[in-house]
Amino acid sequence: MTATETGARSPGITYQQLLDGDTHPVPDVLRLESPRFLGDHDVPRTRYTSRSYHRLEVERLWRRVWQFACREEHIPEPGDHIVYEIAELSFIVMRTTDGSIKAFPNACLHRGRRLKDHEGHCSEIRCAFHGFAWTLDGALADVPAGWDFPHVESRADGFRLPECRVGTWAGFVFVNPDPDAAPFEEFISGLAEHFDIWDLGNRYVEAHVAKVIEANWKIAQEAFCEAFHVNATHPQILPYLGDTNSQVDVWDNFARVITPGGTPSPLLGWEPSQDEMMRAMLDIRVDQDLPVSLSDGQTARAAGAAAARERWRPIVGDAVDGMSDAEMMDSLDYTLFPNFHPWGAFNRIVYRFRPNGDDHRSSIMEVFFLSPFTGERPAPAPMHVLGVDEPWTNAAELGMLAKVFDQDTFNMCNVQRGLEATFKPGITLANYQESKVRWLHEMLTEWVGEDADEIAALTPVEVRR
Repeated sequence: MTATETGARSPGITYQQLLDGDTHPVPDVLRLESPRFLGDHDVPRTRYTSRSYHRLEVERLWRRVWQFACREEHIPEPGDHIVYEIAELSFIVMRTTDGSIKAFPNACLHRGRRLKDHEGHCSEIRCAFHGFAWTLDGALADVPAGWDFPHVESRADGFRLPECRVGTWAGFVFVNPDPDAAPFEEFISGLAEHFDIWDLGNRYVEAHVAKVIEANWKIAQEAFCEAFHVNATHPQILPYLGDTNSQVDVWDNFARVITPGGTPSPLLGWEPSQDEMMRAMLDIRVDQDLPVSLSDGQTARAAGAAAARERWRPIVGDAVDGMSDAEMMDSLDYTLFPNFHPWGAFNRIVYRFRPNGDDHRSSIMEVFFLSPFTGERPAPAPMHVLGVDEPWTNAAELGMLAKVFDQDTFNMCNVQRGLEATFKPGITLANYQESKVRWLHEMLTEWVGEDADEIAALTPVEVRR
């Protein structure tokens, strides 16, 4: 049964109807539809509030699933490395001597000290405690006072650093701690097919901003999995964003929400003119001149798309003439389970959401801008880490989006607090608009196990300290 068969439908124009009026040919990938009715049961609140559920996620999800660690350009030369962390797990992702990429658990095989504390460059992997060392490929290189370690020298595995599995796609580096995991090519295949026309490999990291959110990682992530919240959280964008007219598509391990721009929300309560839509879109007051003029009969959507093409033309050339209004104007928000959010076309946005260490009540939200470039690829922007009480607007590189993120963050911490306080055992989701959120929880059930909710429910409530 699909969402359409349940009767779920916004009174506004459908996304496919909107595409019918596009001034340029629409790519086939945007004509795909995959609504999925996933039931109407409540999702247990303990998935956000229970430490027991968090620990099961660490053991059954983060230790087993493919996850985005870095971009290839973060480690361009042999010896370049980053430290990727998820919960208490820590990995060194290293460019090796032959140019390949490997990932090692970030722990010395002698006494267990972390081998790397931060990203950087090295000629060897040497422990700062006693000096055991390995090559960039993970082979044992030096045992100080080796005469006292004949049992190390005689090991059949050569005392090599254990390796995690590594996969790459479109410039992204993924790691998986599970040696028995399904192949990365199988995991990424569906999403990769959708992104064939957008070539995210030919981009550079123009911005990278991270912030600790005082909420479970799923609360932070789910704020970006539906547009239903726009009318209450971001009312300033209702005149030009078709929030409840979003198309939601669910496949196997990835899903998307497409939210149309240059079209008003059905929840607005009044009909904006094309001029009013354009002013809201560009954040231009009524006493200011519009930098983009509308020709007779031209819609704000078409004018905005034309302006976007000219913005990108100096960088990508005439390729913009083959791109639809939808690719210029719409939010094409994909999610690859569990926490990787690349956006299609020239939206530039990529999100990543992670637990903040071993704290199930806080998380790390990261925003990357992946931008096209001309000539040699620019160096990736360093990560700008915002303090927990610091607003997103302090990250000027995010532009107007920073204001939107501040509105979202205000909700996230209050959702966490509300779920801690409520007597209601679960959260209630819309059949269609929030079906991507429900899909995430269906996938969690598949990975973390049907018994996880029962275990979490039987665990005594943790007292905040």
